[in-house]
Amino acid sequence: MPLQTFSTAREAALALRPDVPVYCFRPQVLREDLDRFRRAFPGTTAYAVKTNGEPQVLEALAKAGVDAFDVASPAEFEAVRRVAPKAEMLYMHPIKAQSDIRLALETYGIRTLSLDHEDEVAKILRIVRALDLDPGSITIFVRLQTKGHAAYELSKKFGAAPAHAVELLQRCHRIGFKVGICFHVGSQIEDNETYERALASADWVRNRADVPLAGLDVGGGFPAEYGHDPRKRKPVMPSLENLMAKLREDVAEYGFDHLPLVAEPGRVVVARAFSLIVRVLLRKGRRLYINDGIWASLSDSWTGKITLPARFIPDPARQSRNGDPSSIQAFRVCGATCDSVDILSRPFWLPETVDTGDWIEIGHIGAYSLSLRTRFNGFYPDTFVEVTTPFDFGEAAEGYASLETMAD
Repeated sequence: MPLQTFSTAREAALALRPDVPVYCFRPQVLREDLDRFRRAFPGTTAYAVKTNGEPQVLEALAKAGVDAFDVASPAEFEAVRRVAPKAEMLYMHPIKAQSDIRLALETYGIRTLSLDHEDEVAKILRIVRALDLDPGSITIFVRLQTKGHAAYELSKKFGAAPAHAVELLQRCHRIGFKVGICFHVGSQIEDNETYERALASADWVRNRADVPLAGLDVGGGFPAEYGHDPRKRKPVMPSLENLMAKLREDVAEYGFDHLPLVAEPGRVVVARAFSLIVRVLLRKGRRLYINDGIWASLSDSWTGKITLPARFIPDPARQSRNGDPSSIQAFRVCGATCDSVDILSRPFWLPETVDTGDWIEIGHIGAYSLSLRTRFNGFYPDTFVEVTTPFDFGEAAEGYASLETMAD
C-alpha cells in the first residue's frame, strides 16, 4: 500500500497529530545518495542489508538498479529475494550456522561467502560435497583483521591475522574454491588513511599467499552526514569524494585495480533517507520524555557515537508558552520505556519554550535505527509516511545532540 505523502515532517506532524513515533521516508534522497556513492566507487555496490532492511528501502534500491546485496542471515536472504529475485547476494558474515550455509547454497543459490577461520572452511566444504557442487563455482573471501579509526570498531570480533589469512587463502585455493580478500574497517570511519592501512595488509597477505585472487571487497565504513553541536567547532569528517579519491589512489598504488572490486555501503546510502517524528510526552524541568528511545530508534544516541540533528515542531494547539522562543537550551532526553537506562547520552538543544505535546523531528536516522529497534515494554515504532523535502533543506534545524555531558 502506498505511503501517505507530505512535503515536510512538520506538515505530517500537524496533519496527523501523532502520539506514536512516525518514520519519514525520503526515497528521492535515498536514490541521490546511492547514485553519489556509485559514481565515486569503481566497482560493485553491494548494499549492506543489516543497515536498514525495510521492504520499501530494498525495493527502492532494487528499482534504482542495485543488483548486489550484502546479507548475513536467512531473514535477509528472504527480504532481498522478495524484492529483487535476480539480485546477487554476498553472504559476508564470516561465522555461520551450518544449516544457514546449506540454505544459502541450496535454496538461494548464493555463491559468494566470507570466513576468517579454518572451521568455517570445513563447514562450507561439508555442504558443498553433500550438495555435489563444484567448488570452482563458489568464491570464498578471507576476511582480514584491520585496525583504524571509526565510530564503531569491528576488528575486535572478526578477521584473521595476516599470517592466518595467508594459510586460509592457500587452503581454500587447494580445495578448488575461487578466493578473494575482504576487510571491514569499522562503521563511520574518521580519517582518509583507514583504507590505506587495510590495503597495505591485504597486499602483504596477497604476496605471501601467492594464489590467484577473484576479487577484493573493501567492506563498508563510508561515513554518513550527521549533525553537530552548533556551539562547538564542527568535527572534520572526510567527504565521500575525498575518501573515494584516496581509496582509488591506494587501490591502484597497491596493484589491486585490475581485480573486481566490491564495497558494502550502508550508512552513507540510507542515513539521510529517514527522519523520525517523536512527541514530547512530558516536560519535567530541563528533561523531556519522548515516545521513542534507546530501545527503539535512538540507540546511536545512547552510545554517544553519533550526533543526531533535531528540529522543533511546536504544537499550535498550545495557546501559551513560557520562555523566549529564540533562546536555545540543552534538554536531557528520556525514552518511552520504564527502564531508567533509557536516557540519551547527549542532550538536545531546543527552544526553551518546548513543552508537553510538542513534536521533534530527528534527522538522518535511516541507518541502524530501524534495524535495532526492539519490542521492549511493548513499544515498537512502525508508522511510516513519505516526505518529499530533504531534512536539511531550507531553514536549519534548531538543535543538535550535544557532545557535552549534562548533570541531572
